[in-house]
Amino acid sequence: MEVKVDFDRCEANGVCVGIAPDNFDIDDDENLIVTQPVGDDPETLALMKEAVAQCPRAALTLEP
Repeated sequence: MEVKVDFDRCEANGVCVGIAPDNFDIDDDENLIVTQPVGDDPETLALMKEAVAQCPRAALTLEP
């Protein structure tokens, strides 16, 4: 699974960073960065699903 970011929608408000700080970051230009892939870890997958669900702009999607 992979997280995709729709940069036209993303406001880089950091909700996803708060949920999964090992997987998301915001750079100095206030752009969201996916720092680590989802991988096969069930705990990481759960955090990524939560980050996608909580994104206030629906800018994140989780794709196979």
